[in-house]
Amino acid sequence: MTAVPQAKNPGPGRPKDMEKRAAILEAAKALFIRNAFAGTSMDAVAAEAGVSKLTVYSHFGDKDNLFREVIRARVQDLLPEETYQFEPGADVREALLRIALTHARLDCDQENVGTFRAILSDCRQGNPRFGRLMWEEGMMRTHALMERLLQQAVDAGQLDIPDVSRAAVQFMALIKGNLMLRRMFGCVECNDSYAAEVEANARAGVDMFLRAYLPR
Repeated sequence: MTAVPQAKNPGPGRPKDMEKRAAILEAAKALFIRNAFAGTSMDAVAAEAGVSKLTVYSHFGDKDNLFREVIRARVQDLLPEETYQFEPGADVREALLRIALTHARLDCDQENVGTFRAILSDCRQGNPRFGRLMWEEGMMRTHALMERLLQQAVDAGQLDIPDVSRAAVQFMALIKGNLMLRRMFGCVECNDSYAAEVEANARAGVDMFLRAYLPR
């Protein structure tokens, strides 16, 4: 008698449905921007994504972790690690300009402004942990990548920086100025004139940074 093959047990390590995960992240991103964290429920995320609430919890555990994953995915989409790559033989000015212009374009993005406003709204309502999540997944990651690039440029002899960590902060401050804050407070709309100003500020920031840190 021929034995009937037994179905394989996929076990606990079975991969998740990545299409559903992506749909959940997209739905959560839209809802967090529109309704902020406090106004977004897991039920709403599930309905927006076209999945069950159980599926949302299966992928992300809870709303806090879902929010962190949304922020992480958004930052990595907008600022992939390759943006901050530097080869020793490359021109450091070109590398810094690439980063500056990337950030300048992001500051013109209405969705990014909406995200920041939603997080600030939650902070105002007594939920500072969400702002901290944004800081950890966004600014701290960017700072680490920027610090790595600057150290590589120092090691290659293209820059002379006594405090690389501080210089990374200075670089971001120079290329952004107060333009993002003006958008946040609704003082200016992102039209062609504003976009040109943001790019000009980014280029000027790179020039000023290099005047401070190019080897004498």
